[in-house]
Amino acid sequence: MTKRIYFDYNATTPLSEEVLAFYTDTLKEYANASSLHEDGRRSAELIKKARSQVASLIHAPDAADILFTSGGSESNNTVFNTMIAAGEKRNNKFIAVSAIEHPCVLESAKKLQNCGFTVEFLPVDCDGIIDDAAYRAALEKKPLLVSIMAANNEIGTIQDIPFLAERAHKAGALFHTDMVQACGKIPVDVAAWDVDYATVSAHKIYGPKGIGALYVKKGAPIEPLIRGGHQEHGLRAGTYNVPAIAAFGYASELALQNLSSYASLTGELRRLLRDGLLERIPDIKINGHAERVLPNTLDVSFPGAEGEAILLHLDLLGFAASTGSACASGSLEPSHVLMATGMGAELAHGSIRFSLGMGSTKEDVQALLDMLPPVIDKLRKMSTLSGAEAVRA
Repeated sequence: MTKRIYFDYNATTPLSEEVLAFYTDTLKEYANASSLHEDGRRSAELIKKARSQVASLIHAPDAADILFTSGGSESNNTVFNTMIAAGEKRNNKFIAVSAIEHPCVLESAKKLQNCGFTVEFLPVDCDGIIDDAAYRAALEKKPLLVSIMAANNEIGTIQDIPFLAERAHKAGALFHTDMVQACGKIPVDVAAWDVDYATVSAHKIYGPKGIGALYVKKGAPIEPLIRGGHQEHGLRAGTYNVPAIAAFGYASELALQNLSSYASLTGELRRLLRDGLLERIPDIKINGHAERVLPNTLDVSFPGAEGEAILLHLDLLGFAASTGSACASGSLEPSHVLMATGMGAELAHGSIRFSLGMGSTKEDVQALLDMLPPVIDKLRKMSTLSGAEAVRA
């Protein structure tokens, strides 16, 4: 196969042709947006427009509620860093986060533990939905902050954020949601959902890498993570990356315009891929919720085949996908998301995430359906042989 086929849109999206052209042109705007001269004012206007475009994508009531950052990780870190001062002020050092959050949230929560906070990692059911009894019990402890992602990056499960946020507020808690994977794929509405903080990233919606945003509801506490200049009302220092911010805004505008067609396209392709895999490969497991799932995300476990081996074979055949497993410090760790759903380590190791996007086609799905079954069959036979040799030894 000579053509590379991309099934890893949840990891990052390419710049769309429209955004690429806009971004390239905007690179000519080199002036510092904080400068008072005409060139600086022109850059400032680009930022102002982008702020409005991002606000429209997530239905923020005021563009001033949008704080530009370097990406989702910084936005999430900013929220958790804010809790240090907020916890002191409110005399409350208890927070709750879901067990299937992105590592930048989980590591930020663990950092707060080092600052004397108690952190409860909320369990999920087998589909990745927040366990209701555990959530109620956590809220009875009156947490300072609850952080639950809108949609999971691995299995695609969508949480009922309006319901969860309402209950958190009744318990007196602030509510944060990481919407990085949800934006541009499903409708999101920070005003209707009544969240205090929401995280967005450009490179998941066909914008550039290295730029993101944090929505901060009026009245919610916020502390700068990066200090120095007066940018972003003193809440995020650093010379503005004007071209990236402007391109983020344009990508947000396009994402909002294309939301329905994007969901329809990827949803149909996901269905074709899911049904084709179930038909052609025996004994597989589809992970995540059957209905409350991102239209573009399909996570599949292949018992008897190791995930890394599957990816290597697919890569050689021209396919790009991903696995929840990660190689850290020389040891292979299973996906914390799949483990949180109650899946065993062996099965979690044999799981692959296929994520579709604007460039995906039926032909791409068909090519994968033709190529993957022999790969799984080969790996399962190798695994069986290896097991038999181990028994003989």
